[in-house]
Amino acid sequence: MSYWQAIEAARRLGRRQPGDPVDDDSRPVTVSEAVDQYEAHLRHNSGDPYNARRARLHLTAALASKPVALLDRNELERWRDGLLNKGLSRATVNRTRTTLRAALELAARKDRRIRNTGEFKAGLPGLTGLPRARNVVLDDDAVRRFVAAARAHEPKFGLLVAVLAETGARPGQAARLLVKHLVDDPVAPVLKMPKSGKGGATDRAARKATTYSVPISPALATMLKQETEGRAPDEPLLTRKDGDSWNSVNPSSQYREDVRAVVTAIGRDPEEVTLYALRHSSITRALKENVPIRIVAAGHDTSVQQIERVYSDQITAHSDDIARRGLLAIATQPSDHRIVALSKRRQS
Repeated sequence: MSYWQAIEAARRLGRRQPGDPVDDDSRPVTVSEAVDQYEAHLRHNSGDPYNARRARLHLTAALASKPVALLDRNELERWRDGLLNKGLSRATVNRTRTTLRAALELAARKDRRIRNTGEFKAGLPGLTGLPRARNVVLDDDAVRRFVAAARAHEPKFGLLVAVLAETGARPGQAARLLVKHLVDDPVAPVLKMPKSGKGGATDRAARKATTYSVPISPALATMLKQETEGRAPDEPLLTRKDGDSWNSVNPSSQYREDVRAVVTAIGRDPEEVTLYALRHSSITRALKENVPIRIVAAGHDTSVQQIERVYSDQITAHSDDIARRGLLAIATQPSDHRIVALSKRRQS
């Protein structure tokens, strides 16, 4: 090849060109293609494809077309900081950079020629100084009003809210309940709740296929039983008002405005209270009732360590009545006898 032919060959090797076959593994993968691969990976492993789209929305043209193997920490850090300049919150920036880093690391696992994984870690660290998440805990009366307002707002949505209030499950888990998951025992009914699949990218689908038992009240079991009339065991247990199932990957997109209306109706701030408040309240309620923390964790598809980390404030703030049982009162009550000063005459 001539000098110019060699330059053109190098350019084509370094960057894919329009019309090149997508499955040509001889060419280094670009950042845009790495995000595409990550989206397909999430879809195949029962993940949320939006996590990949989140990163794609903010890729610059230059970064999207660059081979992953040629990335360096400085340009990745500039891209991350540029998200702040666009007005994104620090929490949103962290979520976005996490998805891009996951896409790049997946590309490196697929192609051993990508050896600059250290640049991904150094160039895309998480931002610090984020406001601490507020886990809103509702008292029992507020939870009952939440459920009642949801049922008045729309009965199908209200039934979903009732399930979340009694089980403390995540909305995505409840959305995957099937008719066969209801065990309608007249004394001790339970739901076989599908697991969330949290805990890593490997075996995610297998984890989500498993279930665990969650007790529910006979009243809720009766309402759910009515929903199962004429439905096959593998059909969704909870449906929307149009008869379709809730989106198990991103159900909040279908009920977000409903939640805001219900929270407003009970006199709370919809910017503060979400459906997750029902989960936080369920976990806190169980801890206050002195249910062993291991059982609380198992019944809410989480770990003891996670409960201790996330709910430590709630455990302290809402357990005064339990801690008071071990209180030793050492101060004596003041005497009821009054001290009267004697006059000089009487003293003499």
